[in-house]
Amino acid sequence: MKVNYITLYSVDLTSHETYHMAEGKTCDTVKTHVLCLETDSGLKGWGEVCPIPHYLPAFADGVPNAIREMAPEILGISPIGIDAPMRKLDEFLQGHNYAKSIVDMALWDLYGKITGLPLYQLLGGRVQRDMPLYHSITCIAPREMARIAKEAYATGIRQFQVKLGADADWQADAERLIRVRETVGNGPLVYGDWNCGATKLQATRTGRAVAHLDIMLEQPCKSLDDCAAVQRATGLPMKIDESAFDQASLLRAYELGCLDAVALKLSKFGGLSAMCRARDLSVHLGAEICAECTWGSDIVTAAALHFAASTPQANLMNTCDLSSYVAPRLCKDGPVRKDGRIKPPEGLGLGITPDLDILGPSILEIG
Repeated sequence: MKVNYITLYSVDLTSHETYHMAEGKTCDTVKTHVLCLETDSGLKGWGEVCPIPHYLPAFADGVPNAIREMAPEILGISPIGIDAPMRKLDEFLQGHNYAKSIVDMALWDLYGKITGLPLYQLLGGRVQRDMPLYHSITCIAPREMARIAKEAYATGIRQFQVKLGADADWQADAERLIRVRETVGNGPLVYGDWNCGATKLQATRTGRAVAHLDIMLEQPCKSLDDCAAVQRATGLPMKIDESAFDQASLLRAYELGCLDAVALKLSKFGGLSAMCRARDLSVHLGAEICAECTWGSDIVTAAALHFAASTPQANLMNTCDLSSYVAPRLCKDGPVRKDGRIKPPEGLGLGITPDLDILGPSILEIG
């Protein structure tokens, strides 16, 4: 059984509310790409990738060209045993992990359908029935962020990512964290995320202003060295995100003492295959894991949930249902949160079926 046809779709996803981050970055309407790999037996495997503009070294319009470039290597791949063809793709096209992640995801979906198993079984076996979600709060006025936290808390959410730095005001960032913590009370996890948009001084001043509270910081600065400096200056635990993209970066963060938690994102690492290797190392290093991707809808959410469900419970901090933040939903059978938690789909492979009417006409077909 081999891949003999490639189809690529593009869909605009619009956030339910404009998402504000540090350095003036916003996420409103973004382009997600959906890949279908079809085998000579008629099975179809699906993948999705949705880079946020000006955020990571990835851009949506690069996906079609990368797929076109990799097509001669993708056609003819057997979806039984995925590490080998993905390593071959790494040699054929260096970098471009975001574009490779969509291929890797579709191959894993095919593998699950061939074996007759849900993906979590192939990724190590299911270790928990459902997983805790975090809720990400856009960086707006502190009182409004507290309101969003209150609404999310009422639905069962107990982990809150508080976006910081949109106005480059360290005191306003401190107020955001204080108000959210006061709103949700003691116990729930609250962490402030600058998405690399703060200087050491800004992040340190904010961190010291909330040091009396139970707060974690997430990737305040662009470099791991600066993040480690903030961690030492504030004494607060640190989660690494943007600077974690391979095993070497995980080891470096650990050596610097700032790997309390880490965001393992499918598009950063290049798909589930590389994510599993990163997970093994993260578990060995004692880091707690946020299992997710950068952005997207039901397909990439399903992949992240299967990964989360097969991650050791003691090391899984949370996961994210990206599909709940955007419209349209790509799959009628996509996963839905309940009481602040979420389960992976139960079907074969990813366990979801994209709605072809939502996907619309293809933008690329190769076979």
